[in-house]
Amino acid sequence: MVNKAIVEGQRASVVEAQVSRVAAEGSSTHAHLTALLSATGPAASRDLSDAVHLLCAVHGRHPGLTDLAHAACTAGDARDWLREAADAFDRERLYLVRLTSAIGPMPSTSGSVQTENALLGQRHAIETLARSERRGCALGASVALVQDWSAFRTLLNHAANRSGIEAPACTLPSAGSVALAISAAIDSPASERALNFGAEQLLLQHRGLLDLMEARAAARIG
Repeated sequence: MVNKAIVEGQRASVVEAQVSRVAAEGSSTHAHLTALLSATGPAASRDLSDAVHLLCAVHGRHPGLTDLAHAACTAGDARDWLREAADAFDRERLYLVRLTSAIGPMPSTSGSVQTENALLGQRHAIETLARSERRGCALGASVALVQDWSAFRTLLNHAANRSGIEAPACTLPSAGSVALAISAAIDSPASERALNFGAEQLLLQHRGLLDLMEARAAARIG
């Protein structure tokens, strides 16, 4: 018989590892995000507008990651959490779309074809994670999205403030809720690996998106 204390300890370590992963590899550590939040002047406005448009191109469509993950998840605590996350992210999506519309047109930048191809690749990669049949993968990606979104929310609120738009309250699941969802989904080494993979890949896509924002900002200078 498996010792309950050992199982709980293993689950707690998975939660801690996920928190540490987002802290170390998440969007908040990317230099371009820091630059977007601190820059001033006309170029800063263009870069910020471009960033919002690119973010909307990836996460402003329905159904999104959490919607697809929820639809594919079987009954249980993990599915309940995904429903909560999907409902909350619907509100984030509405905010993102409204802000994108209000902030003005996407700045003209060379390499538009390459940009569209990159965005298409990102949307495909995220959808693949959401539809994965590996137990824990879609949840891992969804958890990483919820945890990492705070960095992008800071960016959106900054853009909203500069545009005179009121930012709504964020209702995404709390850290405690995220921990419970992870614990509910981890019942084997395979599901743990799948959850870790989903989270790592989602964070990789976010960093790729920030790299694209940075490259487009540099192209406008050149």
